[in-house]
Amino acid sequence: MRIVVFNCGSSSLKYRLIDMPSETELAAGEAERVGPKTALPGCIHHRAWGCKEDHPQDMPDHGAAFAAVMRLLERDVRLVPEAIGHRMVHGGAVFHDHVIVDEQAFGRLEEVQDLAPIHNPPALRLLGACRQLYPKLPETVVFDTAFHSTIAPAARIYALPGKLARTRGFRKYGFHGTSHRYVAEEAAKLLGIPVSELCAVSCHLGSGGASLCAIVDGKSVDNTMGYSPLQGLVMSTRSGDLDPAIALALVARAQGDSRAVESLLNRKSGLLGLSGVSADIRDLVGGGAQAAALARAAQVYLWRIRKYLGAYLLVTGRPHCIIFTDTVGEKMPYVRWAVTAGLDALGVVLDARKNGEAASLPVDLAAPQSRVRILAIATNEEIAIARASFAMLARAEGLPS
Repeated sequence: MRIVVFNCGSSSLKYRLIDMPSETELAAGEAERVGPKTALPGCIHHRAWGCKEDHPQDMPDHGAAFAAVMRLLERDVRLVPEAIGHRMVHGGAVFHDHVIVDEQAFGRLEEVQDLAPIHNPPALRLLGACRQLYPKLPETVVFDTAFHSTIAPAARIYALPGKLARTRGFRKYGFHGTSHRYVAEEAAKLLGIPVSELCAVSCHLGSGGASLCAIVDGKSVDNTMGYSPLQGLVMSTRSGDLDPAIALALVARAQGDSRAVESLLNRKSGLLGLSGVSADIRDLVGGGAQAAALARAAQVYLWRIRKYLGAYLLVTGRPHCIIFTDTVGEKMPYVRWAVTAGLDALGVVLDARKNGEAASLPVDLAAPQSRVRILAIATNEEIAIARASFAMLARAEGLPS
């Protein structure tokens, strides 16, 4: 089955056409500068059969980008999709698992679009365009929150009046679940154990969002993100953990304009707010970054990761491994060293040489005496979405998955 997987950003549309169940990539690419006109024109960077092509064109919305991508794929009968898989960040309390889209599911998806205001609305608009242009093509939605449906009540419940929390859906949902699930499965393969036995701390450290996940027996038991992706680690432009009194003071200062405060905490805080220079940790460590503000921003970022890593190592009991993934986790040896240094008492010992020289992933960076393995694994959310989509569609058609 050929499944085209779409990963929808606010101004981009990534796609990969994957043949399942072999997991063979047939084509892939990205439509960038989707939406309002910018200084440079929109462009689709497309690759298939070892060839790369650039297709400049205006794409006023994600529906137009989707239609253009499909036209590229349909030039070759071998690349015509048989199903579509979508990533959606937040399923809220409505969706505890992934879903095949029908009229009822589409209507319920509209109920959760405001829970992740940066990601859910464009993903839903894309889904609507797909249904309109290709109404007979099966579509699935894979939720980042689904992996965290196993978080126990003690970890997911906020200390709020019970009726209020239940009525408004105020609870921890957790995010980056598609990535955390994928690297957990890959780590289990590397260690030669069933994923159902894996105990690990997964560190999804992206150049934008970031979260840690405590995994016990292959299931998520806690995630640093919460009701929204704002909670937890210091991120590129998100504040992460914050005293609620600060948010209340900001709302009062903004004369009740909660949207202005939401924008401040989600888009103007984090590393960008701390440094005043850059939202990218790669700009703030090494390379002669001597300014006090830059060093302080990096220290706050690393401290928060270390704090949660130590806590989650204890939560998981005797973890098999720590997993580093996504842009920062995969490509920044300094960050891996800084957050694991001095954790010998917890059985974590990094091999500095392996860490500095790691060129290809996956790789084990732990010293021989380390009780906990330290793995760097490239995440692949598109493969994870294709796996989940194929499993759902195969069950629906009575086929082996």
